[in-house]
Amino acid sequence: MLFAQPKFHVAIASPEIAPFAKTGGLGDVLSALPKALARLGVRVSLFMPAYRSALKAGFPLEDTGFRFNVPVSDRAEEAAVFRADAGNGIDVYLIRADRYFDRENLYGTPEGDYPDNAERFVFFCRAVLEALRRDPPNILHCHDWQSALAIAFLKAQPQAYQELSSARTVFTFHNAGYQGLFSPLDWGLLNLASSFFTPSYLEFYGNINFLKGALVFADALTTVSPTYAQEVQTPEEGFGLEGVFQEQAAKLSGILNGADYEVWNPETDLFIAKPYGSHTMRGKALCKADLRRTLGLRREAGIPLMGMVTRLAGQKGLDLLENGLGQLMERDVQLVILGAGDREYQDYFQDALGRHPGRAAIRVAFNETLAHKIVAGADMLLMPSQYEPCGLTQMYSLKYGTIPIVRATGGLKDTVQEFDPKRSTGTGFLFGPYDEHALLEAVDRALALFRRRPQWSRIMKNAMLAEFSWDQSARKHLELYESLLNKQR
Repeated sequence: MLFAQPKFHVAIASPEIAPFAKTGGLGDVLSALPKALARLGVRVSLFMPAYRSALKAGFPLEDTGFRFNVPVSDRAEEAAVFRADAGNGIDVYLIRADRYFDRENLYGTPEGDYPDNAERFVFFCRAVLEALRRDPPNILHCHDWQSALAIAFLKAQPQAYQELSSARTVFTFHNAGYQGLFSPLDWGLLNLASSFFTPSYLEFYGNINFLKGALVFADALTTVSPTYAQEVQTPEEGFGLEGVFQEQAAKLSGILNGADYEVWNPETDLFIAKPYGSHTMRGKALCKADLRRTLGLRREAGIPLMGMVTRLAGQKGLDLLENGLGQLMERDVQLVILGAGDREYQDYFQDALGRHPGRAAIRVAFNETLAHKIVAGADMLLMPSQYEPCGLTQMYSLKYGTIPIVRATGGLKDTVQEFDPKRSTGTGFLFGPYDEHALLEAVDRALALFRRRPQWSRIMKNAMLAEFSWDQSARKHLELYESLLNKQR
């Protein structure tokens, strides 16, 4: 593919970039968005830690030979830079320091977070700035609390990074519930003046808040859906930072994430039993039969199959499903769940669904192949989230004609439109109150429509024609970058 002369250089720092490291949607976002930006003529370079998993996964990595020291507290820690090719002319730079990143997991063990996470990501943020001295960007775009201090360091200590003085900064938070909170005893790691450990900057109820540092210092803030940008300014969704979000509202925008249709497309998906599309729907029935065989469910004509692909965490509305599961299974439905997470939910649903052999199944795992089979083979997707900054699975399910049943929150509200049977418009079913009765009412609306086959075919077609490509998101990011650079001129 030929590219025009790059418009400008955007350096993106993130703790996860798929396929090199991924624990959830963040890694997928940082795989797809840079490619979409590159298609618009932006030069993009990516920075992430060189985790053990990335170094040992077999990706072609080049040792750049670039070594430098990074200030951490009163010490100088050495960093090395490795390079990988992400395609589309995009370089991924992995910051290597084995004492920090040569570990089994990215952030912690099942027993809890690594106790030195503050030091690990102070190091990473400083290292990104040191590496960028050689190739200063026009825009530095950081994602989530693990890279937030790169912006704080750059803005609070401009004399230390004079080569980067003209860079404009953008910070994206993907979930305000994850803030990078650390003890005030860790303040010495940051090498910042004590004047920055105040409520106006990084102090948060006596602790250090990495996320807050970027919220205060960045030139622009984004989050992953327009509705979530409003929700974080409320006590219900601000996680204690709602006042900061309100103060910074003028520079905050919600840019909806996209779906990577190169990976999630029923017409080209290699994981599913039979390709299909909006004009060739026969393959979906074959995918449903294949999913039933894979999970040991009975073949029952006319019985809808509901799927969930999710982290097993309280945020995902699993308590609603737990409270309403008995009533749900009294209906003529089958249910499958794929996910891993909190042990209490793993144990509960393994036991509860095990009481319905042939009608329900759960797989406790992260399994990409099975995720595709569920999204393709289910008739409906359940996402009863307590809050959902954006959500990607509902976008994937729309493309596959798998009708989402979602709570009207965050990105779910921005991507799913309630079906109107009179006008035959809409793509799914939404509920508002956070209780199992509202969830079951939405399920019942979906089941009633499923029995009306012409209208069910209509909602499937509506869903499959909905468009949430990364190209739309990339254009909005490009407009934001250009507006920052124009203000500078």
